[in-house]
Amino acid sequence: MTDKVILTAALTGAVTPKDIAPYIPITPAEIAEDAYKCWKAGASIVHLHMRDEQSQGTMDKHKFKETIDRIKDKCDVVINVTTSGDHRASDEQRMEHLAYVKPEIATFDAGSFNWMPGGVFMNSPQFLTKLGNTMIELGIKPEIEIFDSGMIHACQYYLKQGNLKAPMHFQLCLGVLGAAMATVEDLVYLKSLLPEDATWSAFGIGRTHLPIMMATLAMGGHIRVGLEDNVYYKKGVPATNQMLVERAVRIIAEADKSVATPDEAREILGLKKR
Repeated sequence: MTDKVILTAALTGAVTPKDIAPYIPITPAEIAEDAYKCWKAGASIVHLHMRDEQSQGTMDKHKFKETIDRIKDKCDVVINVTTSGDHRASDEQRMEHLAYVKPEIATFDAGSFNWMPGGVFMNSPQFLTKLGNTMIELGIKPEIEIFDSGMIHACQYYLKQGNLKAPMHFQLCLGVLGAAMATVEDLVYLKSLLPEDATWSAFGIGRTHLPIMMATLAMGGHIRVGLEDNVYYKKGVPATNQMLVERAVRIIAEADKSVATPDEAREILGLKKR
């Protein structure tokens, strides 16, 4: 299915407030409704963060379950959950929702770095070893989030140690200050380091999302859009998740490709059909 593109919608993120992104979903009901709208618009996967009553990122497993139950009641979109949705959470809190909701995919942020200017995005080897083992035990596919080249090399270590399984699926996250830049040159370099049997996707933060999307499609990768990464449709026009998905679907079609259905995405990623 080389002409099929997996389209992920990253709906919420952990930090962006409503006063910056007026259409960002916050509650389980809002997130589930946006997931349904994005699925109708063509999204293959939805990537989920949760927010607490103060709109801050939380790893509350009950909010994950309520949201996922609402989504599954309405559509068959592939569910992908974060394991890094709250910088205050302990290592145990970052993964306790996995056994509780058993998503199809969960994020594996493959290393630590200075997320400028806020602080250190901490993903210790001890945490990642346990996280990888937990995902294998639960049958969850890791989406390996790569912010810089060293993280790809580290994944080879986790693979050899049995904490990850091949074929791996990578998400190249470009444009975070302190990590790889959202340039075509950085995208090409990171792609060159991936294992031959890997599947991969990429996105750029903010205004870089369109050039990175187009370059990724030209290189045969999958793509991600959504208000977690970019809150404007164009300069001065606030986006909705649905708007960003609909535009991505059109761009994929113009590239003479088609969006993978959820079940086609499951086949590409080696997941069980729902």
